[in-house]
Amino acid sequence: MNDFGFEAVRTVDVVVIGAGQAGLSAAFHLRRTGLEPDRDFVVLDHAPEPGGAWQFRWPSLTYGKVHGMHALPGMELTGADPARPSSEVIGAYFDTYERTFGLRVHRPVDVTAVRESEGGRLRVETSEGVYATRALINATGTWDRPFWPRYPGQETFRGRQLHTSGYPGPEEFAGQRVLVVGGGASGTQHLMEIAEVAAETTWVTRREPVWREGSFGEAEGRAAVALVEDRVRRGLPPQSVVSVTGLPLNDAIRTARARGILDRLPMFDRITPTGVAWDDGRAVDVDVILWATGFRAAIDHLTPLRLREPGGGIRVEGTHAVRDERVHLVGYGPSASTIGANRAGRAAVSDIRRLLRREAVAAPAG
Repeated sequence: MNDFGFEAVRTVDVVVIGAGQAGLSAAFHLRRTGLEPDRDFVVLDHAPEPGGAWQFRWPSLTYGKVHGMHALPGMELTGADPARPSSEVIGAYFDTYERTFGLRVHRPVDVTAVRESEGGRLRVETSEGVYATRALINATGTWDRPFWPRYPGQETFRGRQLHTSGYPGPEEFAGQRVLVVGGGASGTQHLMEIAEVAAETTWVTRREPVWREGSFGEAEGRAAVALVEDRVRRGLPPQSVVSVTGLPLNDAIRTARARGILDRLPMFDRITPTGVAWDDGRAVDVDVILWATGFRAAIDHLTPLRLREPGGGIRVEGTHAVRDERVHLVGYGPSASTIGANRAGRAAVSDIRRLLRREAVAAPAG
């Protein structure tokens, strides 16, 4: 509210929510087309520092262990120490990027809701006030919505439960019996690290792991993206691109498999006070359950716009929501990879520029 009791609303052409890979790519292309930050568009980020979700990664995830970090448009990431934590490397890179291109990211800013507003604009409600915008680029990713499965007896477990989002590195698990749940890249990385210090490790997954031999080229990448894209086109919640590519077999994986670290058990049926149990009578006692069970898209702030389909997802064509062409989702579904996020940012800006030009032509003179 201002001094007269009226709500102060800032008007811009475009609001970008999120300053990870997808959000910064979009901001770069907005500026490249002649739009000015803080005048024509604004970038809002809830994180305390530059780096997107990377700044929250565990210290043992060094830059050398990162799979396929693609450079942001207009600036390569060069000379990075592979032994340095990825959170530091990518955080510093994003910080330099924001300053080099003058993107003026607002942080920390929480976006609470996006609603329909007057004059065909969208109302973006945030912790720093309200914005009225003609178009929205949502680049909020998934890190803020860790997925915790529910199993019978979960509340009775007397040990520690945590998710990948809160994984501190292997040192805290020294001498403990640790159960890792999840068959993705994070689960296998956690397991291999923890096995070096834990008293015992157990690995459970819902499905048999799919190990991928050989190189993963452009054709394979396109096929994987197409599978994710098909779900989004049908209005289903997206799967990650990684979830359909399988796990790459490298020397570390082969060694871990030979040592029995990656001997997988099927998913348990219930959780007990001291561990987990199966209906066939098997049971394992553990001190820690680590849920490496992935994330969901952080899009609850878009709920007032009613963009979801009956299948639970937002149906997207290109990058815009089918139910509202003003709303673009980048880093969502098929564009969740770093290279996909770059391309989606560029595509969203191209569509939005066409929308703004169309509106300008349709606007009455005077």
